[in-house]
Parts: sequence; C-alpha cells; structure tokens
Amino acid sequence: MSGAQEPARLLVGETEVARYVLDPALDARHGPRPYLHPVRTLGGTVVTDALPADHVWHLGASLAVQDVNGANLWGGRTYVRDVGYTWRDDHGVIAHTGEVERSPGRYAHDLQWRDRAGQVLLTERRWLAASAVAPGAWRLDLDTVLTAPADREVRLGSPATNGRPDGAGYGGFFWRAAADGEAAVCTGDAAGEETVNGSAAPWLALTGTGPGGGAYTLVFAGLGRGDRWFVRTGMYPGVCVAFAFDRPAVVPAGGSRHGRYRVVVADGALDRDRAAALVQTVP
Repeated sequence: MSGAQEPARLLVGETEVARYVLDPALDARHGPRPYLHPVRTLGGTVVTDALPADHVWHLGASLAVQDVNGANLWGGRTYVRDVGYTWRDDHGVIAHTGEVERSPGRYAHDLQWRDRAGQVLLTERRWLAASAVAPGAWRLDLDTVLTAPADREVRLGSPATNGRPDGAGYGGFFWRAAADGEAAVCTGDAAGEETVNGSAAPWLALTGTGPGGGAYTLVFAGLGRGDRWFVRTGMYPGVCVAFAFDRPAVVPAGGSRHGRYRVVVADGALDRDRAAALVQTVP
C-alpha cells in the first residue's frame, strides 16, 4: 500500500469539480476512509462538508457502514441494542491499497475494508467519473464492487438493524451536504425529511444554499435492490443510499455486492420538474 497519496482531482473540462482524499490521517474514531471533498458546482459553490462539529466523522461524500461483521467503519459511537450509542474500541478503516486509473475526469482504485485488528472484511474496486450533463450541471458517477472473503459471509448493519427506532438506517453511500440554513428535499411524489426518509423512490433531490450564498441542487439516483434513502435535513443536511435501512444486508461468502450511484450537481435551486429532467440524463 502506498502512503501519502496525492488527492485525485476530478475535472469537467478545465474546471475542478471534486477532490478525492485517498488516505486521510484521521483518528480511528472518525472512521478513516477515502472521501470526496470539496465537491463544487460548475459555478464554484461547495456542496459537501467534512469533519463538521456536529458529526466529525461525516466526511464529504463517501462509502461507510457502521456495522460490518461487528466492526464500526462509519466512525463515532456504535449503537448497541438495549443500550444506545456507546463508545467502543471497534473502529476499523477503509484503506486505499492501489491505483488503477487516474485521469482528469476519472479515477479508479482498490480498497480494503478492515476491522480494528487489520483483518480484511471486504475488498473493493471503486470507479469515479465526472462529466457535463447540461449548462450549469455535471454528474458524478461512482461504481463499486464489494467482495467478501471466500470463507465467510459479511453482514452489513445499521443503528436501525441494531435496535434504534427512529428511521436511523444509515450506512452506505453517504453525502454530507454543506448548507447555510435548512435544505429542502423531494422525490417525484413526496417532499420533506419525514416522508422521504426510508423511501425507495428512483431519484431524490436536495436543494440548499452553500456557505458562500450560492444555491445548488443535488439529484441522487442509484438505489439497489433492498436499498432505501436515508435523509436528514433538520439536524443536518445529508443523503445516503442506505444498504441496511431496516434489515441487514449480507454479502455471501466469495460473493460480491455491486453499486452504481449517480449524483447530478447543479447550480441554482431547481424545481421538481427540472430535477426530474436532469435525472433523465443518468443512464
């Protein structure tokens, strides 16, 4: 494994739209893992947040799961059934292990999901790409294949599957947005955190105002079988393709879990019809 890797820069034309941090030097309790931050609109508005004071382990846009065969690869406290959130010495790491491709609009690499003792829980190959889709809008494509060891299955869980009641089924492809004030969220037929959280709509849009005052819209697509949207706007702005929203997900021994996530990043506060039109550009 290489050390002190330079972040990958994703460009659309000549514009840098995202920086991908490969091997952050973070406390184990913050769930060290590669993450995208800052992600920007083509107009320059920052639409991700990293290491926020309310949840320091929220790292821009990343893949993270709180319970991977008992290892916390999300960061923060672990939700323990009948106890609640508890600080435990159970934090693992998602480690960059090798570069596959690096070009202005694309990046691909190999990773290992490890427990606190360094045992490999899952191996992964991940591809990222940035491309223009419309004036003022570009698309992030993130494709991933997670593979379990040949000799054991891997169970992916969440606070919800471990007993937390209030729809806290987070863990998967998670985007911590940057917003000045409360963001708004909608799908094709619903609006607001309470109705959208836990849904399986084909797409979901979050509209907010960046720290510099620029309005932006993020349109997410890519739920897999059994996935649900985990959404927060009141406590903080965040959207997650949740792998284990209300029941654990299992990667069988020697088997793989495939994910294809698409996020359209647009300048401006777009209405539902415009968001729906943009998401039609997602293959």
